[in-house]
Amino acid sequence: MSEVTRLLRDWSAGNPEARDELLELVYDPLHAIASRHLNREREGHTLEPAALVHELYVRFAEQRRVNWDNRAHFFAVAAQVMRRILVDHARRKKSEKRGGAFAPITISAELDVAAPEAFDVVALDFAVDELAKIYPQQARIIELRFYGGMTIDETADALGISAATVSREWTMARAWLRRALSIP
Repeated sequence: MSEVTRLLRDWSAGNPEARDELLELVYDPLHAIASRHLNREREGHTLEPAALVHELYVRFAEQRRVNWDNRAHFFAVAAQVMRRILVDHARRKKSEKRGGAFAPITISAELDVAAPEAFDVVALDFAVDELAKIYPQQARIIELRFYGGMTIDETADALGISAATVSREWTMARAWLRRALSIP
């Protein structure tokens, strides 16, 4: 059992010290994921990687009863929460600016787009939600791979499916999103 999994189980059992130790242990990987997300954001974006990770920590700290299965489960949930934080941030920024646009993000290699294109994070969130209505597993794969920065194998582990299935569904989900977001 990995140290992360052991700490997750201790936290699930009600040990707040395990949560604190865990969050210290996973800070660097979470910061790297946050940095990748924010590097896609438009120039002048106001959210910093550390702030995104700290907001994630705050949301995790608010959880009283958690049942973590393993490291993959933790990072899958972290990916979901980071997605929500980014969307909430974009919505807040839009509401602060009269007539302002949503915060665009650059989607390139992750979604296999030929030339980098800027999209707003809210439109991407809406598209992923629409995909989830039709193909929930594909939406989860987008969430884990794009928002969570997971590899094919990590995504397969988190979802309990084969890497071949993840690869196939990832390809179809990217194609669906390109079409939904009108990406050439």
